[in-house]
Amino acid sequence: MSRAPTRRALLGGLASLLATPLWANAPSTSLRPIPRPGSVAARAPGTPDALLEAANLGGAVSFAVAELGTGRILEASEPQLGLPPASVAKAVTALYALDLLGADHRFQTMVVVNGPIVDGVLTGDLALVGGGDPTLNTDGMASLVAKLAAHGIKRVDGRFVVYGGALPYVEAIDPGQPKHVGYATSVSGICLNFNRVYFDWKKVNGDFETAMEARSEKHRPKVRVARIALSDRKAPVFSYENSDGIDRWTVSRHALNKEGGRWLPTRQPEVYAGEVFRELAKTQGITMPPPVKTTSRPTGEVVAILESARLEEILRGMLRYSTNITAEMVGLAATKARGVYAASLRASGREMEAWASETLGITAAKFVDHSGLGDQSRIRADELAKALAILAQKSRVHPILKGFTMKDAKGRPVKNHPIAVRAKTGTLNFVSGLGGYMKTASGEELAFAIFAADTDLRDSLTRAQRERPQGARSWNSRAKKLQQALIERWGALYAS
Repeated sequence: MSRAPTRRALLGGLASLLATPLWANAPSTSLRPIPRPGSVAARAPGTPDALLEAANLGGAVSFAVAELGTGRILEASEPQLGLPPASVAKAVTALYALDLLGADHRFQTMVVVNGPIVDGVLTGDLALVGGGDPTLNTDGMASLVAKLAAHGIKRVDGRFVVYGGALPYVEAIDPGQPKHVGYATSVSGICLNFNRVYFDWKKVNGDFETAMEARSEKHRPKVRVARIALSDRKAPVFSYENSDGIDRWTVSRHALNKEGGRWLPTRQPEVYAGEVFRELAKTQGITMPPPVKTTSRPTGEVVAILESARLEEILRGMLRYSTNITAEMVGLAATKARGVYAASLRASGREMEAWASETLGITAAKFVDHSGLGDQSRIRADELAKALAILAQKSRVHPILKGFTMKDAKGRPVKNHPIAVRAKTGTLNFVSGLGGYMKTASGEELAFAIFAADTDLRDSLTRAQRERPQGARSWNSRAKKLQQALIERWGALYAS
């Protein structure tokens, strides 16, 4: 009597050579792959059940590996279960932005004047106009100021206004994150240094000297819109409040070593960018009043423009470093190009859902944002694997995906591993994902998606626990080992 396949191991790899339609549903019954000549399947590392049991993750695990081109699911486990994608969502966001904006799109930050310039004096307003560039930094702002100086302006007699309305203002990408983490900052149409301020400290004569700076490689202008004070409490390390339009932080002096620094998020992106612009203008001999935020798009003569790199290069950096604010800003810009001005990340996420259904065949996804930071987003492994298997999508996203390093049993990188992988990782506490492409030693290419999540355990965390919760590091380590074990299995199972 043969043993029935388990529920967790939904295995494909049919003997039939008939290709299934690309968007056909995954099999509703378990199918085991027929071994290739030489019993390759029998030699493939582990079985899905054994690998899942060894990972001991709890919660839920879903994966699918698909044939490139046809999208035929070759092997899967719980493929129709929607799980949080974490930063794997950025791969979808990249495709969304490339489709709506184009690989050659460049974001522009402009300086606009609406009055006459006589003998270097502007009688009217000067405006700093954000164009949604997520990569603008202090060095770039200095370049923009230099262009303004070359135009001959020495003094502004009107107002200095800053406009960030090209994209909606969002106070925090995920309000459930600790307030001091730099990856959950605010979003606006103007973004300087990923909307973060550098907190620097040094112990001098028994006490700490602190500074809040818009630090870059060449410049360190001080900022006033973000301030920090020392506290004698031991916990929490940081506290935050917005008072009179100023980010007011306190930090426990007990948590500081002799010297150091870290990035803190800013919730006042327009005023922050304006302050830095004004300070840099002083070094060029230009005087202007303090910046004020405007909600009306300024009109007038454009006197200076700073262009970003091409969108494709921006996305390459986003996928490599997993920058959340870049994902949110390019996602919002893509939604705007779709003809919709979304008032929130969730509203823009709905537009990306509709686009993914129309373009990729991903019909069951939920995106609460574009970065994957929000843990209420959901995606199915089979739908993502099939979408990545489309050759047109591979040609767009594969070149900008980061190479995935295969490791040995001791966690050491393996040079010249026979399996080549380019993929996007995703990590939240008790959530881990990986989606992308692999090439076997014999050259076969496959698309895959792997998701694991213990949502009950994650939901039990308080906001304070979310930065370094107990057990999360070992859980995520086991999840990553499972990902590699599955890739190694597929590398052996589907090599010719």
